[in-house]
Amino acid sequence: MKQEKITRFIKTEDANRKWYIVDAKDQVLGRLATKVASVIRGKHKAIFTPNMDTGDFVIVINAEKIVATGKRETQKTYFKHSGYPGGVTIKAFTDLKKDNPAFIIENAVKGMLPKTKLGNKLIKKLKVYAGEAHPHQAQNPEILSL
Repeated sequence: MKQEKITRFIKTEDANRKWYIVDAKDQVLGRLATKVASVIRGKHKAIFTPNMDTGDFVIVINAEKIVATGKRETQKTYFKHSGYPGGVTIKAFTDLKKDNPAFIIENAVKGMLPKTKLGNKLIKKLKVYAGEAHPHQAQNPEILSL
């Protein structure tokens, strides 16, 4: 008797969602972003399905204390264009770290997620805060050590 191979698909509602909290203090930007993207995507679970949202929510605190290795602190830039002639805006890493430190982590994680509708849905599961305080105490987040 021939044994059939069956692929089991999990429903998005059946994925047991957890909330994790990550402290970005003295963490390297890229290494932190890869771990967070993996948890948001759900790759750490046995039920991972590439085309489904099976991941967990991640809260990142202390985004203002993120570290970049080498000369990136002074040389890394973020490029934005409005679509109009002369509408280029270039911000340095150090300036952005002072003004909007949450954007640095959000941008790094978003670049590691799929560039599809699924990626747009997954990035909403990332909550980044510059300081220690966050409004997600009711979700009882577990500490995620990296």
